[in-house]
Amino acid sequence: MPRPVKYRKIENLPQYTYFVPMGRRKCEIEDITIKVEELEAIRLKDIEDLNQEECAKKMHISRQTFQNIIDNARKKIATAIIEGKAINISGGNYTMNICQFKCLVCNNIYEIKYEEDRNTCPICGSKRVICSKKSSFCNKVCNKSVKRD
Repeated sequence: MPRPVKYRKIENLPQYTYFVPMGRRKCEIEDITIKVEELEAIRLKDIEDLNQEECAKKMHISRQTFQNIIDNARKKIATAIIEGKAINISGGNYTMNICQFKCLVCNNIYEIKYEEDRNTCPICGSKRVICSKKSSFCNKVCNKSVKRD
C-alpha cells in the first residue's frame, strides 16, 4: 500500500490559471495541467531565487520531493511552449498559507496567515475560535492547532 501524499504548502493561488499560445484558439489545442504546487516550486526557485533547501523548507517537503516537483513542472512548461499546447494551472495536493477561523461567540469568519498566533476574534475579542478544518468549511487541512478556553 503506497504512502498517502502529503499536502505541500503554498503561499498564494495563481491569479491567472490558463494560458493559450497566441494565434491559436482554445478549442483547437491540447492543454497540459500544471499542479498548483508545481507552480509554487517554480515561483520559489526561479522567481524568488531561493536555493533548493530553502524552497523545500518553505513548502514543508523534502529536498528530493521538491526536486521531483520542479522537474515535472519544468518539463510540462517546456513541452507546452515547444509543442504549442495550452497551460492549465489547477489541482494538486496543497494547503495554503492562510487558514480560516470562526468565532464561536459572534460567528465571525476570518482569515489569517497560519504562522501568526491569533486565537482572538478581531470583531468581539473572544478567545473562543476554531480552525476551519474543525468547523468543516475548509477543503484542505492546514494542521493548525488552536487552543480553546
